[in-house]
Amino acid sequence: MSYDRAITVFSPDGHLFQVEYAMEAVRRGSTAVGVLASDCVVLAVERRALAKLQDPRTIRKIVSIDQNTTLAFAGLTADARVLINKARVEAQSYRLTCEDAPSMDYMARYVARTQQSYTQRGGVRPFGIATLMAGFDSDGKPVLYQTDPAGTHSSWKAQVVGGRNSKTLREFLEQNWSADLNQSDAVNLAVKALLEVVDSGAKNMEVCVVKKEGFEGGVPTFMGDEALDEIVKAIEREKEEDLPVAPAE
Repeated sequence: MSYDRAITVFSPDGHLFQVEYAMEAVRRGSTAVGVLASDCVVLAVERRALAKLQDPRTIRKIVSIDQNTTLAFAGLTADARVLINKARVEAQSYRLTCEDAPSMDYMARYVARTQQSYTQRGGVRPFGIATLMAGFDSDGKPVLYQTDPAGTHSSWKAQVVGGRNSKTLREFLEQNWSADLNQSDAVNLAVKALLEVVDSGAKNMEVCVVKKEGFEGGVPTFMGDEALDEIVKAIEREKEEDLPVAPAE
């Protein structure tokens, strides 16, 4: 029997092959990085090269779900559009019913529950995306959640989804993340991680800082190309200074 034909059938060794294929679609997607700082969350994504005549504003890897929730994704853009619209409708429905903004934990659980529901019934296939969700909890502390095609959700201090080198980048974040990171340090760390997989520097990356402003939950602020270019040049200069000097003959 071919166990990868039906989504609801387990293989004898306990695998759901369609879910694993969806995770492979995420690995083939562009890289997304999330870094938690003391007062904000930084989301950075790899932006694939666009056609010369294409409008870059129509291809977004970082989007707002609600006033308190910003989402970055890796994987199939078309699948992401459907899941994002479902999450936005749920956020508005929650506001209408409860007269309050949905919490970050609630939205992460909703997105994960939706992804999981597409793994256990016939006639559908799993969403081929993994998400990083940034915002603030009820105590005003920044939080970062991840969801995957299997429907699991978890909270992270720094995380990478998508791309072939996600494991290497995760190890890089583990070595360099600290609890006292400020906004500037978190942006530098996210950009350094992306530079491991991005060739053309600032042109092929998008960085968003989610921070608290007044009574608003998590307000996303996108960094301009000029500011990103300065950060990339500073990182490259730092790398050059750290290179060992060859001894004179």
